[in-house]
Amino acid sequence: MTGLPLPRRFALYLDLIRWNRPAGTYLLLWPTLSALWFAAGGFPGWHLLVVFVLGTFLMRSAGCAVNDVADRDFDRHVKRTAQRPVTSGALGVREALAVGALLALLAFVLVLSTNPTTIAWSFAALAVAIFYPFTKRFFSMPQAVLGVAFSFGIPMAFAAVQGQTPALAWALLLGNLSWVLAYDTEYAMVDRDDDLKIGIRTSAITLGRFDVAGVMLFYAAYLGSWAVLGAQAGRGALYLAGIATAAGIAAWHFTLIRDRSREGCFRAFRLNHWVGFTVFAGLVADFARG
Repeated sequence: MTGLPLPRRFALYLDLIRWNRPAGTYLLLWPTLSALWFAAGGFPGWHLLVVFVLGTFLMRSAGCAVNDVADRDFDRHVKRTAQRPVTSGALGVREALAVGALLALLAFVLVLSTNPTTIAWSFAALAVAIFYPFTKRFFSMPQAVLGVAFSFGIPMAFAAVQGQTPALAWALLLGNLSWVLAYDTEYAMVDRDDDLKIGIRTSAITLGRFDVAGVMLFYAAYLGSWAVLGAQAGRGALYLAGIATAAGIAAWHFTLIRDRSREGCFRAFRLNHWVGFTVFAGLVADFARG
C-alpha cells in the first residue's frame, strides 16, 4: 500500500465510502431532513440544513468503512462484495479504519456547532453504527439494528432544533425503522444464497417464504405510521399526497421482488430512496403552502 500513487489510493478511498453509489446516503438523508422540517415547523435554516446534509454523508461514509472491515471475511465469499477494497486486500484494515475515523471526526466537528443535547445523542448514534455490522453473527434480524442506526438522525434533528427529543421524534424513528426493515430485507434477498452458505443471519433468511409479505407489511407500517403522525402534527393534503405517492412506489416494488430474482430485489433496494424522497417532498410542499 505504501507504494501506491496518490490518485490510486484516493480512488480506493472513494470506493471504500461508496462515492459512486449514493443510494445509502439518500436513505439516511430523507428521513433526517423530514425530521428537521417537522421539528422546525418548516425550513430549519441554512446552518442546520448544511450540518445535517454533510453530516449524513460523512457518517454514512464512515459506516461503510467500518462495515467493510467487520465483514471482510464474509464478503470474500459473496460475488457482489468480493472486490471491495478491504476484502480484496487493496486497502489494509488499519487504513480503512483510519479513513472511517477521520470522516466520523469531521461529522462530530459539524455536530459541535449545534447544542449539547445533539452532541450527546451523536455518541449514541456512533455506538449503534459501530455495533450494527457485528449483529449479523448472532441476531436473526440485524436489519432492525440497522434501522435504529439509519433513523438516529431523526431524534438528533429534533434535538438540534428544539433542544429536546419529544415523543414525536421517537414515534417517527419507530416508523422509519419499519422502512429500513423493508428495503434492507430486499437487499438481503439479493445475497440470501451466499449468506446461507457462510452463516450470516439476515431478515430475508429469518422470514423465509414470508419475505415478500414481510417487506410489504414493513412498508405499510412505515407509511401508515408517518401518515397518522403527520396528520396529528397538523400536516394536510400535500403531505398525504406524498405518502400516497410513496405507497404507489412501494406497490411497484412488490412487482420487482415477488419472484425473488436477484436483479429485481437489488433494483428495488437501489431505487428505494424515492420512497423517502416523495414523503419529504410532500412534507416540504405542505409546510410551504402554510
